[in-house]
Amino acid sequence: MDLYRDALNILKKTSRTFSIPIVRLPLGLQEAVASAYLCFRAIDQIEDHPDLDNPTKAKLLRGISLTLQEAGVDGFGSDAFCVGFRTHEDSLEEVTLRIQEWAMLAPATIAPRIWDAIAAMSDRMAYWAECNWEINTRSDLDRYTFSVAGAVGLLLSDLWAWYDGTQTNRNLAVGFGRGLQVVNMLRNHKEDLARGVDFYPKGWSSEDMQKFARFNLAMADAYNNSLPTGPALDFCQVPLTLAYGTLDALENGKPKLSRSDVIALIEPLIGMNLNAI
Repeated sequence: MDLYRDALNILKKTSRTFSIPIVRLPLGLQEAVASAYLCFRAIDQIEDHPDLDNPTKAKLLRGISLTLQEAGVDGFGSDAFCVGFRTHEDSLEEVTLRIQEWAMLAPATIAPRIWDAIAAMSDRMAYWAECNWEINTRSDLDRYTFSVAGAVGLLLSDLWAWYDGTQTNRNLAVGFGRGLQVVNMLRNHKEDLARGVDFYPKGWSSEDMQKFARFNLAMADAYNNSLPTGPALDFCQVPLTLAYGTLDALENGKPKLSRSDVIALIEPLIGMNLNAI
């Protein structure tokens, strides 16, 4: 199986939400976004790993960041990431262990920008692991959500510009990423508390977080409304629609969207049977 087919299979296993819009992108842009997403997912799995302590997470994440910064014109050495993973191969997931392959999936003309974004995020995640994701204030929440999601919005804007020259409002791009992330925080709040992490600022309720989510989703709406018809808009509509659907479900007492809910939201949007993707 070639690398890209394998990447698509891993993509479907790790996130059905993002695999849907990624596989609908035109070739070239498709590989770039898949590369970025799988690399982000690789470091995210370390950040959320239930069996690694925080110093180990920070060490692994900083090692990934430094390795990405070492890339030359030919990419990476054959065992570039192996040293950092050597003592954790049995506990890390496949998507993490294969980060070098996902990084090399990116088209050469945009790969360094993707590697830079992954390196920066990995380093920021290491910082948050070391302080046990302590969120005390709105400013802390803004910093964390930029670290792990707002910066993704910026990278996507760069990918649209690289592919076909689409120009976007980068402030709104940050809101797009933040909005999606805060909805995830609301959805996963109980699970996060169970592992000793609380992303809610001190004194904030779920209602406060929902207001914060809708504030950022309003910027995501403005971001989408500014996009011309084309690949960028096609991509962004799917996660934003699911974010609003999830937020509505949570406010109505449901823990998450059901499979039937997802189908009802997405199939009319993309005009396709989800099972065909």
